[in-house]
Amino acid sequence: MTTDNTPVDDPEALRHILATTDALLLDFDGPVCSIFANVPAHHVAGQLRRVLAEAGHTELPAEVEKTADPFDVLIHAATLGSDQAHHVESSLRAHEVEAATTAEPTPGAHDLIRTWHATGRKLAIVSNNSQAAVNTYLHQHELNPFVHFVSARTDPNPALLKPSPHLIGQASAALTTPPPKCTLIGDSLTDLRATRAARTRAIGYANKPGKADLFTAEHPAAITTSMVPLGLAARSR
Repeated sequence: MTTDNTPVDDPEALRHILATTDALLLDFDGPVCSIFANVPAHHVAGQLRRVLAEAGHTELPAEVEKTADPFDVLIHAATLGSDQAHHVESSLRAHEVEAATTAEPTPGAHDLIRTWHATGRKLAIVSNNSQAAVNTYLHQHELNPFVHFVSARTDPNPALLKPSPHLIGQASAALTTPPPKCTLIGDSLTDLRATRAARTRAIGYANKPGKADLFTAEHPAAITTSMVPLGLAARSR
């Protein structure tokens, strides 16, 4: 199947992409797990608004007041000053670490990570979530030996997060692999836009209805609606 010339759920296309990939980059929330599966994101966003309110920022833009996305609150906090960004990021990190302990693995993700490692190639997690949360999850599921590097949030500055290419570039350098020889699997437009800025290939993980059509405008190398076929494709190098 193709959507606007982008292969969708095409095993041969996935095999070709992975066979010509030297380093695999995985977004965390979505492709690896659902981090807020048991700690709702809207609850976390509300807690971050409370942090701002306690600092005297009780009147927020309507879109920030209503958002269920914690990152929208972090982005707004950064416009209020470095102290506000630091406090909100610190609170978000604490919530993410808590959420990581009950995050639900994405079917097929752990198999892909282990299979990729068995091929002798490198793998990194590239995430807007905090490095502490990613490491918590990897440790809990005993995946640390299979992940060479974690390129994730360590700074309250949201300008360093995807769609900026910063985290991808950091992973590429750490893995000593040129960006064109890396492939990132991501489930958001920010992931795909970051790969384009970084000159890295992308596989869009369309885990919700409508995402495949949304992703085609960003021209990923392929789109998959499940992580399971990727483990199979990685085996057939």
